[in-house]
Amino acid sequence: MTATQTDVSQLLEAADELASRVGAVADRIEAERRMPPEIAEELADRGFFRLLLPKSLGGSELEHPDFLKVVSLFAQADASAAWCINQNNVFSTNSVRVSRDTAKEIWGVQRNVVTNGPPIPGSRADVVRGGYRLSGRWNFSSGIPHATWVAALTPVYQPGAAEPSGMRTFLLPKDEVKMVDVWQVGGLRGTGSLSFEADGVFVPASRSYPDNAVSSERGPIYIIPTTLLFCSGFATVALGAARAGLDAAISLTKSKTQHFQRERLSELATTQRMVGQAEARWNAARSYLGESALSMWAGAKANLSLTMDERIAVRLSSTHAIREAAKVVDTAYALCGSSAIFATGPILRRFQDVHTITQQVQGRLSHYDTAGQYYLGTEPEGIF
Repeated sequence: MTATQTDVSQLLEAADELASRVGAVADRIEAERRMPPEIAEELADRGFFRLLLPKSLGGSELEHPDFLKVVSLFAQADASAAWCINQNNVFSTNSVRVSRDTAKEIWGVQRNVVTNGPPIPGSRADVVRGGYRLSGRWNFSSGIPHATWVAALTPVYQPGAAEPSGMRTFLLPKDEVKMVDVWQVGGLRGTGSLSFEADGVFVPASRSYPDNAVSSERGPIYIIPTTLLFCSGFATVALGAARAGLDAAISLTKSKTQHFQRERLSELATTQRMVGQAEARWNAARSYLGESALSMWAGAKANLSLTMDERIAVRLSSTHAIREAAKVVDTAYALCGSSAIFATGPILRRFQDVHTITQQVQGRLSHYDTAGQYYLGTEPEGIF
């Protein structure tokens, strides 16, 4: 059973309130490279890291379109906070791929949050009695400052084997790994996407699962591959940040004049055209993403499976929304002239955040190739 419409309305009201508070501390999030502990704790206490968890674990089990509405609200306030909300919630859907006891141990605690990251070459999990010995390093662990557990996708080595036998994800309490602070970046600074290292840490077999683990829940959200949940959510973050940037630019043009000109920027034909084109671009990208995400959700609900059409459409619309969002913030940046270059202003952060999203795996231009292969009738290659 999913959340009722009353539950959803109340949750969206709470999200709007919390997003306003997040926006009020956006400068602090940027400077400290993390969400303030009191904000992260309140998000956890009010269930905002449990939005996609099954009801059986005390989660909201939100319908995916409603979840994207929550992400959008936070994205317009602060992209880093929205990124963490998407990242940590989407990963929590893996709670249905471990044993019930392990799921309760980790996700049954209100303030527990799990973050994950990809391994660097050389990372490995060696099979030992009762479990695995984990060694290596994992990067881009968004939200790790407020997380309590980490998840490490790792190649598995049987005793004496030179090549891995497969991949598994391992779940560890955060205090069992070492934090490595390499997160000196221009955009999404507030995600605190630090790395972590393990050196021969023992992980019980029960705290791991293979790539092909079967879901213990029948809900439609657990039918959707996490890569499609990630990409549609991160595209929503990009669009939300771009919307905030464009709105700030529009507001500025109504009061700013350029040197040696008497007219306000908003009165210039060039400004009017740029704003019109940016609005068209943003709304077209949002509509395409929304349509494909709704279609995917309808298919998951009706059939408990997805067609290739549905999967490719979300893959393509997500990538396209990210790339178009970057063009929208480019317009906002150009409109504002020198006013856009200050770190304390409303434009530069959105510009940097969205362009950072284009560099993440979900914004890769090669996803257009995947969609093109499918629409041309050849076997698509890629992540979808």
